Amino acid sequence: MNLSQLKPPAGQVKQQRRVGRGMGSHRGKTSGRGHKGARAISGYSMMRGFEGGQMPLHRRLPKRGFSNAPFKKTYAVINVSLLEKLEGDSFSPESLMAVGAVRKLNDGLKILASGELTRKITVKAHLFSAEAEKKILAAGGSIEKIAVRAKGPAPRAEKSKKTRG
Repeated sequence: MNLSQLKPPAGQVKQQRRVGRGMGSHRGKTSGRGHKGARAISGYSMMRGFEGGQMPLHRRLPKRGFSNAPFKKTYAVINVSLLEKLEGDSFSPESLMAVGAVRKLNDGLKILASGELTRKITVKAHLFSAEAEKKILAAGGSIEKIAVRAKGPAPRAEKSKKTRG
């Protein structure tokens, strides 16, 4: 048996309805679409949420609440166990990107404490978890915190008020 011999079970495949093939077929002339109206027109597709011209539910309900999504911060995350495996004894966001340990910094680099650290390393990052900080310092290493950039538009400079003379 091969793929060219496969057939669907008997009764599964129905014959396609042939529309627009003359008045004797019961589906001639308007081809089952009726007269005029949006659905009778070629290329018609109903908009998602369309309720026949009635105001759709998503427009009838009030908008409520606040979304913090525009202000959400996302950080590139690295665990202590990965720093243990990487060569070198000092790590910064730039060096980790060059090695390929971090693809995209987004809002900064955060060091987490998963895994063990047995050697002395120096780490520059925007954020450290409390446990990661303890592990790095306990192994004799040092940490350096980089200031996190503020997200959103830059603050506007105040305009000087000119007095009329």
